[in-house]
Amino acid sequence: MKTVAQLMKLKPHQEVFTISPDQMVLDALKQMAEKNVGALPVVENGAVVGVVSERDYARKMILAGRSSVGTPVRAIMSAPVITVGPGENIETCMNTMTDSHLRHLPVVEDGQLVGLLSIGDLVKEAIAEQANLIQQLEQYIRGE
Repeated sequence: MKTVAQLMKLKPHQEVFTISPDQMVLDALKQMAEKNVGALPVVENGAVVGVVSERDYARKMILAGRSSVGTPVRAIMSAPVITVGPGENIETCMNTMTDSHLRHLPVVEDGQLVGLLSIGDLVKEAIAEQANLIQQLEQYIRGE
């Protein structure tokens, strides 16, 4: 099974978009819309302190009747943040995301954010690995 580092190299867009905890929720929403992403790691002084997602917005802003203009990201971000290192394998990440009900998992190395994995990234890789295994088994059965 591949490691996080190997999977991140396969991603077409490796840039990670972030936001400060003191920026307004409206800024986060604009950035997510511009970049076509569903979540942003929240970074303060170079460290990941949380994640803000569309789900956080829906549950902590809309349902609470709060204003996106005057509310800082810090007020709705999910924290403390669960992270993984580049050496972790995909199965471990999937288990972490499932057990913790996460859709996004920041990748941190030496205290610095180096990537962000989504559940979609992991599912896509798991499907590709299963397809490869099936192909190998079929070749083995045929004696190739």
